[in-house]
Amino acid sequence: MADSTGQEPAELGHTGAVAADPYDRSAWRDLYARSAALRELAAELAARHAHTTDLLADAFLVAYLAAPRVREAAEMAPSRLFNREVVAELAASPGFAALRRETAGDPYAAALAVLAEAPALRLLLDRTEPVREAADARRSAGRPARTAGETARQAGATAGALGAGATSADGAAGPASAPAAPAGQAASRAEAAARQALEAATPGIRAAARTATAQAVRVTREEAALMRAWGVGHGELERMPYEERARLAERLRTGRLARWAELIGRFRQMADGERARKVENATGELIGVTLGDDLSRVLPSELAHLGLPELRAVFAARYAAGELMLYDSRGEQTTGQGAVIACVDTSHSMYEEGPGGITREAWSKACALALLDQARHARRDFVGILFSAADKLQVFRFPADRPAPVERVLEFAETFLGGGTSYQRPLSAAAALLAEEFDTAARGRGDIVLITDDECGVTEQWTREWQEARHRLGFRLFGLAVGAPTATASGSVLEALCDNLRPIEDLTDVRAAADLFRLI
Repeated sequence: MADSTGQEPAELGHTGAVAADPYDRSAWRDLYARSAALRELAAELAARHAHTTDLLADAFLVAYLAAPRVREAAEMAPSRLFNREVVAELAASPGFAALRRETAGDPYAAALAVLAEAPALRLLLDRTEPVREAADARRSAGRPARTAGETARQAGATAGALGAGATSADGAAGPASAPAAPAGQAASRAEAAARQALEAATPGIRAAARTATAQAVRVTREEAALMRAWGVGHGELERMPYEERARLAERLRTGRLARWAELIGRFRQMADGERARKVENATGELIGVTLGDDLSRVLPSELAHLGLPELRAVFAARYAAGELMLYDSRGEQTTGQGAVIACVDTSHSMYEEGPGGITREAWSKACALALLDQARHARRDFVGILFSAADKLQVFRFPADRPAPVERVLEFAETFLGGGTSYQRPLSAAAALLAEEFDTAARGRGDIVLITDDECGVTEQWTREWQEARHRLGFRLFGLAVGAPTATASGSVLEALCDNLRPIEDLTDVRAAADLFRLI
């Protein structure tokens, strides 16, 4: 029933089931404005059910807020009691704590959770239409009582304004308040019916909430794992605008190498473990005594000579000759200082699948991305060189002093040139890059990793130039023959070129290249 302005009286109580300040609600409004998927979902549900946009906002806030509080039923507007029950059951679901580890404070992840919950919520809304109809009946039944009461109050006020002679003390109010009693009884009956309907629907709401939460946990964890597999950190994601993050997620899910995200993740985890095993700037395990001039490993008996003036000259002479007695040790130390360069073969044969359905290209790109992590961890430049035939080459540079743009990393991972195989051009390009680094920054001892599945010839002239560059720059060449045992045979070109060469036969085994990440 409309009031004198033509509008329905305002409903008492909160329309939002989750207590949130204006700033937190603005996060929802901003995300809603940016997300076409959320707007489409809200429009679809609103066309069939009332108050569903408020329900989506509550589902977002309960996942997003650091310490969400679901309001008590007594605080709620009657028409939103169903929403409140759904949100309360979501918050009480067994998997809700796991969900919030992914979504708390992250509006994008919270929105993703809402979209993941949509199928279960949609089914629940379809099945519980009578419950909301009962709530609407309760609201409608309550209006006449409130309207009658308001009329009585207005009549009393009018009587007071006209004076005591206009009407008796109860004459104005008596007739107007007469309809309030039957209206109040109808409201009570409607309230009882709505409460009973909601209680009957509670087990179904609880089951749907658990299903929705489990689905949201699965989806948010999968996306988080996908981002981690591609080296996109949580901090970087939080700084990323919503639209850019949505496009990135879609690209990672549907890109050419999307189905190898798990392999990429395993490679990166393996590389992290190998880095932890590295012994950097340490002596390692003591295994005996040797001779040399490393003062950090001199035996105490040698140092004692410095306490006697007459033996100091002997100590100096032995130091100059490198004949001091030192502790001998065994350990793995990093030796590279220059750039890490991954030369990845993208010829036609690299597209072939190996064991487990993994292509040679996928294994190679996963290894190269782990090398990118390795270089950044050591604050070294990284260069990815994709090659095939002599006329096909693409270079991707990732300087150590600048962030590695995700878009550029994905472009490197997804580019496939096709064609034949030539070693000379990519290795010459790698040597030229190391020479440029050596001449401009005085950094030497770079590392080149050649990943290929083929064997091809090189000219004598090129070989002489290659050896000269290696001698001047002091770089190392590691070779990974992916699914090509003949390339590692005695007398092969790869064997002659590489300082360290290994065959990769099982493409499901990321540990086949594990020691590479301790040496580089």
